[in-house]
Amino acid sequence: MLKSMMFERSAADLSRRHFLRASALASGGLLLSVSLPYAIGESEAADANSFEPNAFIRIGGDGKIILTMPYVEMGQGTYTSIPMLIAEELEIGLDQVRLEHAPANDKIYMNPLLGVQATGNSNAIRGAWEPMRKAGATARTMLIAAAAKRWNVDPASCRAENGEVHHQASGRRLGYGTLAADAAKVPVPENVALKKPADFKLIGTPAKRLDTPSKINGTALYGIDARPSGVKVATLAQSPVFGGRVKRVDDTAAKAVKGVRQIVRLDDAVAVVADHMGAAKKGLAALVIEWDEGPHAKLATADIARELESATTKSGAVAQNIGDVGKAMAGAATKVEATYQVPFLAHATMEPMNCTVHVRPDGCEIWVGSQVMGRAQAVAANALGMPLEKVVVHNHLLGGGFGRRLEVDGVIRAVEIAKQVASPVKVVWTREEDIQHDMYRPYWFDRISVGLDKTGKPVAWNNRFAGSSVIARWLPPAFNKGLDPDTTEGAIDLVYDIPNFHVEYVQVEPPGIPTAFWRSVGPSHNVFVTESVIDELAAAAKQDPVDYRRALLAKSPRARAVLDLAVAKAGWGGPLPKGRGRGVSLQFVFGSYLAQVAEVEVAKDGTVRIQRIVCAMDCGSVVNPDTVRAQVQSGAIFGATAALFGEITLKDGRVEQGNFDTYQMLRINEAPAVEVHIVQSSEPPGGMGETGTSGVVPAIANAVFAATGKRLRKMPVDPALLKQT
Repeated sequence: MLKSMMFERSAADLSRRHFLRASALASGGLLLSVSLPYAIGESEAADANSFEPNAFIRIGGDGKIILTMPYVEMGQGTYTSIPMLIAEELEIGLDQVRLEHAPANDKIYMNPLLGVQATGNSNAIRGAWEPMRKAGATARTMLIAAAAKRWNVDPASCRAENGEVHHQASGRRLGYGTLAADAAKVPVPENVALKKPADFKLIGTPAKRLDTPSKINGTALYGIDARPSGVKVATLAQSPVFGGRVKRVDDTAAKAVKGVRQIVRLDDAVAVVADHMGAAKKGLAALVIEWDEGPHAKLATADIARELESATTKSGAVAQNIGDVGKAMAGAATKVEATYQVPFLAHATMEPMNCTVHVRPDGCEIWVGSQVMGRAQAVAANALGMPLEKVVVHNHLLGGGFGRRLEVDGVIRAVEIAKQVASPVKVVWTREEDIQHDMYRPYWFDRISVGLDKTGKPVAWNNRFAGSSVIARWLPPAFNKGLDPDTTEGAIDLVYDIPNFHVEYVQVEPPGIPTAFWRSVGPSHNVFVTESVIDELAAAAKQDPVDYRRALLAKSPRARAVLDLAVAKAGWGGPLPKGRGRGVSLQFVFGSYLAQVAEVEVAKDGTVRIQRIVCAMDCGSVVNPDTVRAQVQSGAIFGATAALFGEITLKDGRVEQGNFDTYQMLRINEAPAVEVHIVQSSEPPGGMGETGTSGVVPAIANAVFAATGKRLRKMPVDPALLKQT
């Protein structure tokens, strides 16, 4: 039996609907069970006549339809696309539903592709495609069965439409609310028929986002909006050097600040608890803290780069080996050799890190926006020494995630502070703390060599790269024999026909620097390298970059289709003013094909302005085309920002960037026009959230080469290298 983590009930209060009613379906991930989760607006308890066929659907006797969202909404449109999957099979409109956040429960709300309750890796739709549709189809089948029994007719003579069951022969109809109590008594079917794509009414159509109205009128609740009764606000200073500790604190002046209530000292941080954020910040500024900087006090970015470069001269774990690279390389007509580097990157989400916690002797409540609800609950329980069921996590909308909120360091930190505070306390990181104590996209270094035949085609490809494995820390079982799928995605299984192909990975963890998932993670590095190198090969062969790629795509028609579409829409080969260039990239990552063409202008002082980005996407079956376009657009802007400005550097063990003046974002007046063209496909859905980010960086770098003849092998763009003398 699984008890809801959101509401404690005695055994006598539990009806049969609140027991686990079936195990996972064959497709994986759909557990039919109860949940009364925390609502996006206000939570609604189920009435006595409600129908809860599974963990995702609740239909009240009054006809209200509540859908529980197993994935989180952080701007990517999940709270529209997931309901579309359920509503399609349940035969209801999106205007008939209300949404609730799922509570923390790894068993019930597990992401079937990750094995834990998590939203990430561009797989919400990929993981939900069958399970969510089966959830809706199960409910529909049971409602039809209930109506047929009431009318004493064959269920096959009935159909569901717009929240009602119709008996075609007699013209009778009953609403779902009227049938809810009867449907709750129907046995849960083991197998249900899903609709054929030709019969879809919602899936594949543009749908207005369900979360937009509340975000416009200000009623949407993010983690930072949590205000439980009696809450205090805290902000903190963490050791400026990773691995450092608090040595001494003089809090006399801080305690004298009006509104400051308490100073909380931890091993490596000091927090000021106050009536409001203004007082907390003033109190923090008044603190005198002496730090023991620890073993990394002299660490610099150059030290890490040298270690990674050295690592690529040694053997690593073999990620892929096809043919005989050594033999093919020895017989190659020419060789192209290069090294590539990408820097640490911060997430810099619009909503800074925050978490509200109330620790009581009998339990703990947490208000947060997290991509990993179950993990947040587990680490809090562990930090408090409490049973899991004593920790209640209220999830909220996320003001940006990009992988940052797949981490729970902010939850742990807030719990550590809240343990010393009698009231609820909202811990809010300043922007400086958010950037200087982020968990960063790893720094990577690649050493690559390619052998070409007399026609310029690649006959041997050898790539060895070094950097941190996020998976090794975040999900250790997925790190096997020195490899993990995230670190190598985009470096192996290229769309191109290369007969001899060898890739090695050397795991090197930077001293003291925490690394984490960042929007497109491994591919954000690997696609930059591979697509830049392909461009180098085209240049070495004195061939057009698009024609060169086309010649290598005989076995990948989907890749060829997106490439052809992107270059056609971009006007590839057309004339451009002096100082402008076009660059192309092509990728297959996160289960989707994407081609991007960037058009850039390089000024005399070396500054780069991106004029236009044209994208062609084949992500398989599309749920909401508007969301697909928005995801590619936002990913392209995110990646373009990294290409032009993104870099976290260290000096004397400290992160040098602290706010948006030193960790620059692409401004609205700098943003290029981004066009997205979708290839129609009946293949299973691919991922969308990160694809636009990984492909745009090499497209920009290749465009810079086209404009200037200068090859960029290190990001971000350095205007000094492009400055005209």
